[in-house]
Amino acid sequence: MTASEVIAVMEQQRDEEQRQVLMRFFKTGPGQYGEGDEFLGLKVPQTRHMARLASDLPCDEITSLLTNRWHEVRLCGLLLLVDRFERSAKPQLADDTEATSRRDLVVQTYLDHARWANNWDLVDLSAPKILGHWLLLPTAMGGTGLSMHHDYKLQVLDSLADSDNLWLQRMSIVCTWKTTQQGEPSYCLRYAERHLHHPHDLMHKAVGWMLREMGKRISMDLLRQFLERHAHEMPRTALRYAIERMSVDERQYWMGIK
Repeated sequence: MTASEVIAVMEQQRDEEQRQVLMRFFKTGPGQYGEGDEFLGLKVPQTRHMARLASDLPCDEITSLLTNRWHEVRLCGLLLLVDRFERSAKPQLADDTEATSRRDLVVQTYLDHARWANNWDLVDLSAPKILGHWLLLPTAMGGTGLSMHHDYKLQVLDSLADSDNLWLQRMSIVCTWKTTQQGEPSYCLRYAERHLHHPHDLMHKAVGWMLREMGKRISMDLLRQFLERHAHEMPRTALRYAIERMSVDERQYWMGIK
């Protein structure tokens, strides 16, 4: 299967009624965060099915999907990268040189085309499973030989966080979902603090969401320590998301600090 064949099959499934629903849901109107994004009207299970059929698509063909005009085609390309990464990220392959090279190729391809992941679903379905997982594994990127290259990984995330692009910024915080799941809170705390004063509501939600997950999966006390330092300056949406799993009384306490 080629990228052209994938695109042709997906275009044949175009659904005008669903397309209009998705364009409203993903805010594609003038001045909205998804302005200009174009949809075929496919549901996510349809796109996932297409990604499974095209699982052996060569990497250079995947890039043709990542830069396609259609939102669902770009999602298909991202899902293929996720699958390609996960196949080389099994525990028994963590220190394997060839598997590491394959993972690094996926990460580099993802970063090179990151600006095409231009809506929250494209970011949220890819960043944790590619960038977030990469943070936890050995890499040859950033230097010779096989190592964790922690400083280089921070440089990559910092460059996303410091960009002028909302979706790259969202990648830097949402990718920490994976590190949190594996018991590592430092990335979440670093980028939650970095984006604390971000002006966009989508980032407020992302920051609060990642903090909530960190508290749930690692330590509520660690979340409380963060809130003690920052609750007074957090956007209300971020704070509300962060404390969702606390008791009613404790939620009232933290919201009262605002």
